[in-house]
Amino acid sequence: MINTPEFSKRLEKVIQYYGESASSFADNIGVQRSSISHILSGRNKPSLDFVMKVLTTYPEVELYWLLNGKGHFPSNKTEQKIETIKPAAPLPEEKVIEKKPASKSEKSITRIVIFYSDGSFENFETNK
Repeated sequence: MINTPEFSKRLEKVIQYYGESASSFADNIGVQRSSISHILSGRNKPSLDFVMKVLTTYPEVELYWLLNGKGHFPSNKTEQKIETIKPAAPLPEEKVIEKKPASKSEKSITRIVIFYSDGSFENFETNK
């Protein structure tokens, strides 16, 4: 459960760290200015969408720190991640997978969804 007054203080710290006003911060993360005002005043709790927009726009903010106050801000992991990320191998050309006739008791995969840490995803569906 998010402690709203403490969350508000941490959000203010993020806004001050980047030298922004509440309205410019709202514009940067793509929310209405009133949303920031209501969260900072304690009137509303932040939604998951709001938290994800903060994390996506400002990678130095750690999720656990923002929600619970434990961890570090600004994160020093950002620098390490940039250094250790290796380019992904190119995806192989589409392969044709031979399908075995399925019996009624067999389960088969119909869709695979891969979620990435930046909030994006890829969707792969099999052809029936």
